[in-house]
Amino acid sequence: MPEYRRNWVPGGSYFFTVNLRDRQSDLLVTEIAALREAVRAVRIKRPFHIDAWVVLPDHMHALWTLPEGDADYSARWRDIKKGFVAQVPNTEWRTGIHVRRGERGIWQRRFWEHTVRDARDYAAHMDYVHGNPVKHGYAETPGGWPYSSFRACVARGVYTADWVGVGDDDDLMHGERAES
Repeated sequence: MPEYRRNWVPGGSYFFTVNLRDRQSDLLVTEIAALREAVRAVRIKRPFHIDAWVVLPDHMHALWTLPEGDADYSARWRDIKKGFVAQVPNTEWRTGIHVRRGERGIWQRRFWEHTVRDARDYAAHMDYVHGNPVKHGYAETPGGWPYSSFRACVARGVYTADWVGVGDDDDLMHGERAES
C-alpha cells in the first residue's frame, strides 16, 4: 500500500482537489447549501482563509491559506466532509465495508493537496481553480459558473470580469483524472 505523505507548512497556502466517490454524481451542486454550511461551521472552529474555491458536480478545488502556526488542513477537510454528510439524504449506494464501518460512502477517502511554493505557483493554482468550470464544459466563461469564488475575486481586483481562463496548464498536477 502506498505511503501518503503530507507536507505541513504552518501558515502556508495549499491547493486541494476533493472528489466524490461517485464521479457521475452531481451531489455537490444539488446540495450546495449543505456544503456551504459545513464549510462555515468548520471555519468558525478552525479558521482559514479561502483564497479561491470552485465546486463542480462531482469534485471541487480550493486554495486556502492557514493561520500562522497552523498546518492542520486534514482536520478541516475531515470536518467539512463529515458536516456535509450529516446534512444530505442517505440515498447513496454503499459497499459492505462502508456499511460495517458505519460510513456513508459519499467521499473518496483521501484528497489531493499541493503546498504552494511561491507567488507564481499561487497565481497558477488560482487561475486553475477559476478556469476549471470552463475546462470541464460547465460554463463558457469563469464568471458563468455560479459555484465559484471568481466573482468575489473580480470584486477584489484579482481578475477583470472578462478574464476567460488559463492557457496551457499541463505542467500543473491537480489530482484530477485524465480527460478521456
